[in-house]
Amino acid sequence: MLAAITIGASAVAAAPATAQQPIGVGPVPITFHLRDDNGKWFDSGLNLFGDQSLAVAEMPRLGTLGGLKTGGELASLLNSDLGGALNNLVRNVLGQVPLLGALGTQLWKALNLDNTLSAVQSIGASNPAAMPAATKAAGLLGQFAEKLAVLPADQPINLNSLPVGLDLQGALNDLAKFAVKGPPVTVNFVVDPKESTGIRDPMGLIAPAGAQNFPYENPAGAFFGERSIQLTEPGLYAFTDMVTPYMLGAVVVDDPLTIGLDFGKSIQVNSRNLVVPSNSDIVNRLVNTFFNITNPRNWQQYKADSENSFDAFQPPVPILQYDAAGNPVLIPNLDAYFDKKFSYPKTLPKGNQPPATPGVGEVWIDTEVEEWNGKDKVGSATKVDVGNWTVDRKIGAPSINMNNPHNMWTDKDYKYLYQTEWFADKVDVFDRQTGQFIRTTQVGHNPAHVMTEPGSDKLVIGINAGNEIVELAPGGTNVLRKISVSPTGEVRHPHAHWTSSDGKTVVTPNVLTNNASVIDMPTGTVKTEPTGQFPIASSMTPDSSKFYTADFLGESITCVSLAANACDDNGKKVHSKSIDLWANYSPQNGPKSGAPFGGLTIQLPVTPDGKALLAANVLSQTVSVVDPKTDKVIKDLPCSAGCHGINFGAKKGGGYYGYVSNKFANVMQVIDVDPNNDGDISDAKVAGQLMLDPVATTKMDGSIAGKAGYGGQGVLPIPLVYNGWAQQNQGSWRNQLTCQQLNPITPSAC
Repeated sequence: MLAAITIGASAVAAAPATAQQPIGVGPVPITFHLRDDNGKWFDSGLNLFGDQSLAVAEMPRLGTLGGLKTGGELASLLNSDLGGALNNLVRNVLGQVPLLGALGTQLWKALNLDNTLSAVQSIGASNPAAMPAATKAAGLLGQFAEKLAVLPADQPINLNSLPVGLDLQGALNDLAKFAVKGPPVTVNFVVDPKESTGIRDPMGLIAPAGAQNFPYENPAGAFFGERSIQLTEPGLYAFTDMVTPYMLGAVVVDDPLTIGLDFGKSIQVNSRNLVVPSNSDIVNRLVNTFFNITNPRNWQQYKADSENSFDAFQPPVPILQYDAAGNPVLIPNLDAYFDKKFSYPKTLPKGNQPPATPGVGEVWIDTEVEEWNGKDKVGSATKVDVGNWTVDRKIGAPSINMNNPHNMWTDKDYKYLYQTEWFADKVDVFDRQTGQFIRTTQVGHNPAHVMTEPGSDKLVIGINAGNEIVELAPGGTNVLRKISVSPTGEVRHPHAHWTSSDGKTVVTPNVLTNNASVIDMPTGTVKTEPTGQFPIASSMTPDSSKFYTADFLGESITCVSLAANACDDNGKKVHSKSIDLWANYSPQNGPKSGAPFGGLTIQLPVTPDGKALLAANVLSQTVSVVDPKTDKVIKDLPCSAGCHGINFGAKKGGGYYGYVSNKFANVMQVIDVDPNNDGDISDAKVAGQLMLDPVATTKMDGSIAGKAGYGGQGVLPIPLVYNGWAQQNQGSWRNQLTCQQLNPITPSAC
């Protein structure tokens, strides 16, 4: 599961360590290739257990044997050669976790004590002055293994609570004096147009506290080419792409003179300026999320008509963390520990549970990671008939090799389906009824979202890897103008914009600069509003009085007024307000039981009538239900892995359904925000869910090669029912909607 490159310093002559210099001694660089391919978004070049996004580097120490380790050495370091034994240890027939001693003679390998012993022996052999310390450390390693044999595999072990643990750490520290650290580990990020159609912008998410040049960010923005950083401290480093933030890569820099793979004593998390102990809940929660995203075998697979057991596979390796008191804590087996902490295996309910009341029309979901025969890029648009809850059509567009379709919209007559290719540079136009491809228009690097302007029917597209929005003529025929979102010139990376009900205002959340651009479309002028950290999506209330941003790394939602003070702060109207999604969460200890908790929030639309806001949370796999009248979180509801997109469609007979997509599960959820239509959203509930795999009657323009139903991102319900668009419904579409749905914020019209 782990892709690893293990590096050491070259063997040096037997001489006092203080006289040795690390000149010409350096580890082979780790190179991540940022690719379009599923599961290879940060490709380290190796594949263990299906994961290609993690590298492990051994921190160079003078006097240790060095060189690139592959094959058997690599398997030993990462326990891939013990997979069967460790799986049996974790999942015995009685459902219990046996003691570590159940491994017998394999215990040394399972805890990586054999690798530690090898480093100890090599230092003693290369430096006679180090031999006494090496001999002592080797003996203590044997005693340490005996003590751990009587402990369970899924329990953290405070090494300071074991006398032999204290002695062993002291001996290893003494030995380290004879093997000083060598040069840093280099990490290269390569963005090659042959591998990634879109430009990329890697940034640091996690690093050991005190690591140089972290948090790593590049204000110059996305690029083709190569960039490099130096990792100077042992511990855990994680990265994402600022353009496509579900792409993740990580490096563990391991000190060979410690027990287990090092996470570092404390971790700086590029969210709220957090510095936390490495065994904190937020670190372990992010690590669990990392492996569930980067390893496709960990994506949730629902079955249509039956429950299904889901057991995420985490690497069965020993991890060294530190608690809040500074004590070293050994996780003997990460897989066993995460099984207990995150309650694996989980039971997934049956995939098809249609709501009792139908919806109106159809909903399109971008199943962005579906793999299709006849194309080397992934993704499709999936249409669900919400009148009978069936998957009616899929557009994979093999004829144009459609690349990671991300978000959609339609024209006022519902003739066209407008589709962005997020990993490319264009917007595609399809016939909505037949799925036939009509045209493509180039707009700029990595277009993310598209909406129309009510009235004019012009398209507005945000250029995610650039610095502008692009306006297209109705039908997407040609570019009319480009408007910079940055009046001061810095690169902002706008993502999921929103257009006002009168088409005169567009808001873009800018992930690189932690602000939002408010664009006056008639004049093209821009003003800037501060937000929380890494705002990735936006929405507006139906009266366009205020907008919201999903602060992906701020773990918050920001409310900003567009004219008079409209955000509510405990009954007082204010210009802006932050809604804390971590009010019930401790980064050290975890979420408060039974209380709302969100994090890594993405799309967050407001209902067409302004009653509720729904926000999709990746970290917590929840949907936050927010009251726009009070700007407070009311409750949360469950979603699935990679909870991402939400938009509202009409519920038959009145009211609205929120359709929720999930990147790493093959289902969508259907949320009824006000089941009895009494205006009280405290009874909001998940009304049902539906698998997005094709069925026998699904119309398709090709065949699926893999990942059927996966990658749910953009959501487009038709007919459009948001204020400004709802009033444009004509003919049979108009007849399917209630008067209140046609006039969402003017009940007097009914």
